[in-house]
Amino acid sequence: MTTLHDDLIVFDGLIISDWGRPVFEAMHKGGLTAANCTCSVWENFRDTMLAIGEWNRQFRDHSDLIVKAKTVADIRRAREEGKTGIVLGFQNTSAFEDRLEFVELFKEQGVGIVQMTYNTRNLVGSGCYESRDDGLSDFGHEVVAEMNRVGMLCDLSHVGSQTSRDVILASKKPVAYSHCLPAGLKVHPRNKSDEQLRFIAEHEGFVGVTMFPPFLAAGNDATIDDYVAAIDYIVNLVGEERVGFGTDFTMGYGAKFFEYLNRDKGYARQLTEIWEVKFPDGLGSIADFPNLTAAMERAGWSETKIRRIMGENWLTLLEEVW
Repeated sequence: MTTLHDDLIVFDGLIISDWGRPVFEAMHKGGLTAANCTCSVWENFRDTMLAIGEWNRQFRDHSDLIVKAKTVADIRRAREEGKTGIVLGFQNTSAFEDRLEFVELFKEQGVGIVQMTYNTRNLVGSGCYESRDDGLSDFGHEVVAEMNRVGMLCDLSHVGSQTSRDVILASKKPVAYSHCLPAGLKVHPRNKSDEQLRFIAEHEGFVGVTMFPPFLAAGNDATIDDYVAAIDYIVNLVGEERVGFGTDFTMGYGAKFFEYLNRDKGYARQLTEIWEVKFPDGLGSIADFPNLTAAMERAGWSETKIRRIMGENWLTLLEEVW
């Protein structure tokens, strides 16, 4: 029997998992059309290029399941072929180092979404855990302009509030929080206030809602219905055409990887506690996306609203930015 989920475009705004066939099979089972897949966090230019080289091998070895997606047409084609489109993404601009030329080089490799900072300060601006946010640097303004030129989405999820505001105002194209939650439901440095959420939407921006347990009010006790309620909270603030989801799935990773992420530059001071992550009941795997659609139906969402938030809104945004 065909369900609504089988007919949806499903786009996940952020996955950072231990890439390999088990993850790609879960994507296929979950009916995932495409996703923003992290290939760089703290890495420099060379190490990020090595990571992309490894991804190219994955595309060859698992061509029955995944395909590199550089355009929205690539994403739609992947869906027609029963595959998952992989949008390569960064969670930091460290791979750009201090060279604007690197932005276009990465775009040519299929990098379509880049977060401006990851938790702390870099050459572009400040992250949400930096003790002082001085906003977007002059070099950062040049990076935003170059990302606009080549067609690369500016992501502000882990970015400090002033730097985020500056990017929203500086960018000539829409920008996004690819994976965040509302501070209105839980106060946390990674969560965005109602004012921040409205501000990005008022400037044609976008909000992808995460389900990362430490940022949800119920933490590791959260259910899939709690996640849907958090998405609805943001929809009620900014409208259903400005919202999607970005799970932050970390399939296959354990404490060692989280420690790497939670240390400045991957090795220095510890920024947060190291969490034992248990994703919401009913959404413990990338294969469980049909349960998310079912939870939205259970919450009384219209089919149009479900279609938009499960993926159509993301594709509309990427069409404009890319």
